[in-house]
Amino acid sequence: MKTPRFTPLVAGLPATVPFVGPEAHIRANGRPFQARIGANESGFGPSPEAIDAMCSAAPDAWMYGDSECHDLREALAAHHGVRPENIVIGEGIDGLLGLLVRMIVAPGDPVVTSDGAYPTFNYHVAGFGGVLHKVPYRDDHEDPSALLARSEEVGAKLLYVCNPDNPMGSWHSGRIIERMLKSLPDGTLMVLDEAYIDAAPPGTAPQIDADDPRVIRIRTFSKLYGLAGMRVGYAIGAPAVIGMFDRIRNHFGMGRVSQAAALAALQDQDWLRRVQSNVATARQRLGQIAADCGMYALPSATSFVALDTGHDGAFAHRLVNALMARDVFVRMPFVAPQNRCIRVSTAPDPILDVFAAALPDALAELDHTRHVP
Repeated sequence: MKTPRFTPLVAGLPATVPFVGPEAHIRANGRPFQARIGANESGFGPSPEAIDAMCSAAPDAWMYGDSECHDLREALAAHHGVRPENIVIGEGIDGLLGLLVRMIVAPGDPVVTSDGAYPTFNYHVAGFGGVLHKVPYRDDHEDPSALLARSEEVGAKLLYVCNPDNPMGSWHSGRIIERMLKSLPDGTLMVLDEAYIDAAPPGTAPQIDADDPRVIRIRTFSKLYGLAGMRVGYAIGAPAVIGMFDRIRNHFGMGRVSQAAALAALQDQDWLRRVQSNVATARQRLGQIAADCGMYALPSATSFVALDTGHDGAFAHRLVNALMARDVFVRMPFVAPQNRCIRVSTAPDPILDVFAAALPDALAELDHTRHVP
């Protein structure tokens, strides 16, 4: 046997990944980034209390972490006013999405999402043989009416919606999400990705009963809590849904250091509020940087800002590459017309200073090449 006997499903998948990581770019370029503002990490860092907790837990890293994540689950339940059985913890939102799709989607099952929304969700659906049905954005927002209509049309097992949205930074009020839930087709589970909810204005989070079996909400410590490298995400849902994760999850997937870091970060809400203020200030500065270069910053309820180049996706792609050549890492949406934008993470002023210097230089280079005969 020259190769393993892969399943036809896996053998037929494209050899692609949702994102090329910044480290891969660094290895290809042979030098580090001066501004790493493309992966929606928090340049403001984690709580000092979380850092202390990680250091304290490090000597015990020889032991597996608590398979039930008991202390963190209890703390999250108290924080959200729910019961521990409403909470499951996993290896970031990406890990939880993979488990959820595995639980719900069999080969051929229909799944509805927005065209251009979070690619990793699509990656998991394809990996388990689901059939993606996509609807376009409307005015740079996910379109609730279109998502519901397509879910009804195809009998979707899952309906994915991200609020606030990645990659555009747009958002709907919580009342709109609540109305979506009331109109959800029978048999469809809403996957409400709230990775950026900590950066959103009041009223963005819907008022939903944690025991409602029609929806599962997914959140993370990777964004404003500054723990992307720890890979801690959690879901809030009805016990009948949450309990199913125990049948398939990696019960020792959460390390001791990660659990300690997330628990300490959750307990330091003063630090979270400081980061929220820093993010809001940085969004304003990114808007000014964009305006100074003849670009437009879309309103954002996230820890990043989508900057409208005023051109098409091909131009935005060249701009991303021109910035990369100047050791500035940013990303862009994949699907038109949103791909006219570049997406820039908020960061402390010294990092944004680098971006502010590189952006006009990169734009001047592109303008020059467009006019060369």
